[in-house]
Amino acid sequence: MSRAGIHAIVDEGLGNSSYLVDLGDGRALALDPSRHPSGYLERAEERGLTIAYTVETHLHADFVSGSRELAALGAQVIAPSAAGLDYPARGLGHGDELDLGGLKLRALATPGHTPEHLSYLLLDGAEPAALFSGGSLLVGAVARTDLNDPSRTESLARELWRSLQATILTLPDDLAVYPTHGAGSFCSAPAGDERMTTIGREKSTNPLLAAGTEDAFVKLLLGGLGTYPPYFLRLRDVNRRGPHVYGPGPAHLPVLDVATVNALVRDGAWVIDARPIERYAAGHIAGSVSIALRDVFATWLGWLVPDDVAVVFVVDEDQDDDLLVREARKVGYERIAGALAGGVDAWRVAGRPVSRTDLVGAADATGPFVDVRQQSEFAAGHVPGAGHAELGAIASGAIHVPPGSTVMCGHGERAMSAASMLERQQHNANVRVLVGGPHEWAAGHHTSLVRV
Repeated sequence: MSRAGIHAIVDEGLGNSSYLVDLGDGRALALDPSRHPSGYLERAEERGLTIAYTVETHLHADFVSGSRELAALGAQVIAPSAAGLDYPARGLGHGDELDLGGLKLRALATPGHTPEHLSYLLLDGAEPAALFSGGSLLVGAVARTDLNDPSRTESLARELWRSLQATILTLPDDLAVYPTHGAGSFCSAPAGDERMTTIGREKSTNPLLAAGTEDAFVKLLLGGLGTYPPYFLRLRDVNRRGPHVYGPGPAHLPVLDVATVNALVRDGAWVIDARPIERYAAGHIAGSVSIALRDVFATWLGWLVPDDVAVVFVVDEDQDDDLLVREARKVGYERIAGALAGGVDAWRVAGRPVSRTDLVGAADATGPFVDVRQQSEFAAGHVPGAGHAELGAIASGAIHVPPGSTVMCGHGERAMSAASMLERQQHNANVRVLVGGPHEWAAGHHTSLVRV
């Protein structure tokens, strides 16, 4: 089978790839699909295909699976037997094969990233054509093993080493490998920059495989694990039970008046302001959380906002409501109340409290600085003397930020999220947000960044 029959559908925000596989007979297979089915249906329709199967490599922690959506449209769900799905699916174990009419899909037990993990070898006759490695072998990396049970992190890392050595690296060197997790995924440890590889390339270039022994591999893998969003701890169960099915149509975002939003907030709803940070800074609902709508919106929504509260959005007229809802749903947000009609202007006219946040350019920014990027980003280069607190830690309420601080990240969006969380927590609303990041600050002040 030629590689032209495998079409990647990339979610840049979550750092994941799913795949639509043309089976050559008018049917297609979707592998590790994300929640909203429209992208897969559109790709299939463009090629005159019907999606006959939807295949899961493991219970995903970082997104809500789309297999149940595709099943509602006629696809058969294929998943690891050990996943224990609560909805109809054909379960496979090691060595089991799915006859695809000239092609076959062979399940390979590859525990490690998760206990139930399967990789799938696509066979054209007797010849291996592709490996869908899920979260086992990635480009220059492997997927992390600490997302199930902290007490099993090391034992799963050892299982992953054995899966790689006994099952995956014995495959032909020229075999194309299509991972699910990739650049930008918090499941990847560490993150790479490419999304497809070969067995031989990983043997020669993957630093984790170069460790040489099981003990060395485990030490290197566990030493590289950073933080991850708390929603990772709940989505495996969502995917095991089976998420609610919405269908392929556009998502609906109800319009709410000020009185309704005010009542929702009194009852515990969170207001999420999805506008660009410049508009949020100029005026926003007091206590609202800034998460600008962009590729990584879903990740930070899941990291900062509880999933058991009603959510109200503030958006501009030129923003895509359908996209906003789909981004929220793909990380498990079901209680989407709607969007505030008239936005902040309507809130202000109604006499409700509106706040501002100061923005500062790189050339004018002064300390103390608080850098809210991930630890690996901070270590790679930060402003001299800057304090460090990851955005997730600030959101937890565990970090005190000194009054008058300049909060910074790579561009400004995460820093604004941090400032909004500080305002919401009433720890400290007296902070500024840097527009830009450390490199812009260093260029404006003719100095070098500090590396750890």
